[in-house]
Amino acid sequence: MKRSMMSLEALKKGIKSTLKSEDTEGFFEIYVTRSCGYVWALFFRKLRVHPNVVTLISIVLGALSGYMFYFDDLTHTLWGIFLLIWANWYDCADGQLARMTGQKSLLGRILDGFAGDVWFFSIYFFICLRLTGEWGIWIWLLAGFAGICHSKQCALADYYRNVHMFFQKGAGKCELDSSVQQRKKMQGLSWRTSWFEKIYLFFYIRYTRSQEQMSPACQHLLSALNRKYGQEFPADLREEFRRRSKPLMKYTNILTFDTRALVLFAVLLLKKPYLYFVFEVTILNILFFYMRYKHEKLCKDIEKVYG
Repeated sequence: MKRSMMSLEALKKGIKSTLKSEDTEGFFEIYVTRSCGYVWALFFRKLRVHPNVVTLISIVLGALSGYMFYFDDLTHTLWGIFLLIWANWYDCADGQLARMTGQKSLLGRILDGFAGDVWFFSIYFFICLRLTGEWGIWIWLLAGFAGICHSKQCALADYYRNVHMFFQKGAGKCELDSSVQQRKKMQGLSWRTSWFEKIYLFFYIRYTRSQEQMSPACQHLLSALNRKYGQEFPADLREEFRRRSKPLMKYTNILTFDTRALVLFAVLLLKKPYLYFVFEVTILNILFFYMRYKHEKLCKDIEKVYG
């Protein structure tokens, strides 16, 4: 009994050691999604599989899950649900494996961001094909609008999580990037020797710039603090931001994968897949604007005291 308890504690420590930040992970993410991902990461580490290979497998699994949702029978639906859950485990495992082994790379970041896009493009596409006979062009228009909303929601949620980790851990231990800095980096690269990185940075700059445009108060705060303190912010400022930002992380978590997947599975089992698009453009959009309001207000409040 004592040995099993020690093994459980070791497992918990192992899982937490591969997380970017416990602050930005909810209970479900840590003890369900990340736990399974960690077990797969241990398996792949033992086999000496590169994290990028794991990501590629997750892309294939996620794309196949979308294809399964083209059919309206229970068997295909259950296969699609299983494949998407499996893909998400691998999507967690690749990052955890990279942190465990130190095998981080530019290509890994590209593939990791690309994976979720492929999954949901496949899901949207095949659901629209399934419903075209009943809805005609309207299901494509609804799905297109839902896809735009989805993209913005995920981008801003991801940005606010990185801002939180920036104040929690500092610039060297987070993925908070500036479009201006990335543009300078791109301009300093040669097309002859670094063409792949230049192309990646071109699209990444556009993505980062869209995040910055959606968070003007946050940009104003970061600029003011950089002018006043440079790169080293006072400890009390960082702790105050972290304390007030941490309760808001639950909104960023809802706007990522798990909540979307649960709703998607429910409407597919009910054979009402169009309701997923409705959920995207109503409930998740309301939450998106509320999350944005709360985070932007926090940034304004912090700037009044420390800026």
